Amino acid sequence: MSANGKQYKKVVLAYSGGLDTSIILAWLKETYGCEVIAVSADVGQGQELDGLEEKALKTGASKLYIEDLKDEFVNNYIVPTLKAGAKYENAYLLGTSFARPIIAKRIVEIALAEGADAIAHGCTGKGNDQVRFELTIKHFAPQMDIIAPWRVWNIRSRDEAIDYAEAHNIPLQTKREESYSKDRNLWHLSHEGLDLEDPANEPNYDKILELGVTPEKAPDTPTYVTIGFEKGVPVSLNGKTMTATEIIYALNKIGGENGVGILDMVENRLVGMKSRGVYETPGGTILYHAHEELERLCLDRDTLHFKQQVALKFAELVYYGQWFTPLREALSAFVDETQKTVTGEVKLKLYKGNIINAGATSPYSLYSDAFASFGRDEVYNHGDATGFINLFGLPVKIKALLDAERKNHEQSK
Repeated sequence: MSANGKQYKKVVLAYSGGLDTSIILAWLKETYGCEVIAVSADVGQGQELDGLEEKALKTGASKLYIEDLKDEFVNNYIVPTLKAGAKYENAYLLGTSFARPIIAKRIVEIALAEGADAIAHGCTGKGNDQVRFELTIKHFAPQMDIIAPWRVWNIRSRDEAIDYAEAHNIPLQTKREESYSKDRNLWHLSHEGLDLEDPANEPNYDKILELGVTPEKAPDTPTYVTIGFEKGVPVSLNGKTMTATEIIYALNKIGGENGVGILDMVENRLVGMKSRGVYETPGGTILYHAHEELERLCLDRDTLHFKQQVALKFAELVYYGQWFTPLREALSAFVDETQKTVTGEVKLKLYKGNIINAGATSPYSLYSDAFASFGRDEVYNHGDATGFINLFGLPVKIKALLDAERKNHEQSK
């Protein structure tokens, strides 16, 4: 009998070639006797894709799809989130979160084209990714069965997973005691597990970092970058027109060399527990900073302040896997409206992990020397402030008068 009482002829597996999905591939064949089609999405994980087809076929897959989704990932997921200014818990730049919907969407498309009975994934029952994958699957293929082995099999730990791999002659690069749990794409690299599971431990950055260096090891001279935006979308770097994807890659290198974009964070998972991770997001951190600075120049006060509230909700939706929902789409429509004037250039100085503003220009700038100057001007009557303050402060004044009246009344009793 199969693990969930069902039998399948063909299953499509979200496959990375790592420990979990490697043993899942073998487990699916062993458990269901089914054909397994592996799908790997290239969202910029680089060398992790090397040799993947040979490994998948040797482990038992009938075929492997490797889908190049990098530009779609940037243009349809990263850039909309950047424009929203969304940071989960005001810190995490959502590197893993918004990669899952695009991967799951493509897996569904392949599963439907292949006539698969089910889709399988390697997400654990404690993590956020299971939700992100499955909400996307439910959106695009609501009748499709989903197999989540970590929720049904008897393997309960990383060591037991390695035992299973060794017993089934599945080649692994993972070492039992030395490997952090990582997720990499063109936007970021995350690290979890081992000594990081204790928040009291300072991360051993010399052992952890792969995209850059610590601020202490960054150059002693600053690096300047100038980023151009059109309607909130990054379009140039240091005067050279580039795609957003190219800009991210270039800023990852520049930012990493200057110790930028390292985040050590305890966050609240969707499933309810807290987790601790170290994130490397050098290029993304620079882009967020530049975009925010340009918005301060180009957006009016009320729009900017309301948009900052929207950003918190947008980040939650992305983190919770609710990308394909009416609310996320509606918020993106609002964000796009606000970005019509977010065009210009932002110059930044990178120095030992710091991002320092070095000037911003925009044809839509709302900054005016005439209005902001403390000197004499002809457009602002200082005397108008008296009436404004009287009206603006009227609720405060009325409350104070009434409080005093009540206090006097009580004392006179």
